Amino acid sequence: MTKPIQQLAFVTLATLALAGTAQAQTHKYKFQSSDPAGNPNFILQQDWAKDLAKRTDNQIQIEMMPVGSVVEHNETLDAAGAGIIDGIVTDISYFAGKDPAFSLLGNPVGAWSSPDQLLDFMNNGGGQKVANDLFEPYGVHYVGSTTTGLEALVSKVPLDGVADLKGLKIRAPEGLVQDVFAAAGAAPVNLPGSEVYTALDKGVIDAADYTVFSTNQAQGLNDIAPNPVYPGFHSMPLVGVAMNKKEWDSLSPELQKAFEDSVKSFATTEVNDLAAADKKAVAEAEAGGKIHIHDWSAEERAKFRRIATPQWKKVAEKSQNAQQVYDVLTTYLKQNNLL
Repeated sequence: MTKPIQQLAFVTLATLALAGTAQAQTHKYKFQSSDPAGNPNFILQQDWAKDLAKRTDNQIQIEMMPVGSVVEHNETLDAAGAGIIDGIVTDISYFAGKDPAFSLLGNPVGAWSSPDQLLDFMNNGGGQKVANDLFEPYGVHYVGSTTTGLEALVSKVPLDGVADLKGLKIRAPEGLVQDVFAAAGAAPVNLPGSEVYTALDKGVIDAADYTVFSTNQAQGLNDIAPNPVYPGFHSMPLVGVAMNKKEWDSLSPELQKAFEDSVKSFATTEVNDLAAADKKAVAEAEAGGKIHIHDWSAEERAKFRRIATPQWKKVAEKSQNAQQVYDVLTTYLKQNNLL
């Protein structure tokens, strides 16, 4: 009697297991990016979505949509919280209008000299918790972080350290970026990206905070401003992956873990791929013999951070959340001898 009962129990358990697998819920989501279709960043995001589907046996399927597909780039946080879209892959500083803390966490000008530093801060230095504290009041869970890497600086004149910034007419976005450059002695000019080439060509500006080296090179900016600073010392945007909190909470712990792991893998891939594109562009630029690349020393980068820090503090005074970002950020930098 015992053997048939054991066999029956085994068959029943096996049947239930198969049924559970067959009935595993498929989660289909729409995520909006802050990058346009065809952009290298957007293509990498689409590859990430495929990787996540593979990791979860297609239980999580994400359709990546380019910037502006459903709402404007600075409206995606509210849209994800309301369920209009399910998630976002975005430069989080676009939400600075909601709280200055997003600006300070999203791009603390001068803080980072490499993507590894930023990602270590976010994953191991308290950044993840700070981000979640910012996002969750909007009904959005912050899953993880990536970055496009350090932006290069376009310049017509040689720039080898902080002293060379004095009097420099530099295009820089309004807000924290302009404030830091002004504190360093430069003369920031507010211009849209579409006017940078002409302004450099006509001498309206001497330098520009624009984007990564490979893009600057492809657009011919280094040809008319042949003294780029690479790697840059100023700007490296934090790109956050986040989703509707109710949807996140509905996922099993196993799927949540797979999701988080996929974002970390995505960050590594994005940083490496974009760095490779920059290195190729650098080699091509140097081979031409007319472009002279300047790489600031660790000491000069630290000087710039010390100039930037009081500007971060001014932002910190604007909200409780911004103060929290400032405290965690500066603690990390001090502990790692980066300040």
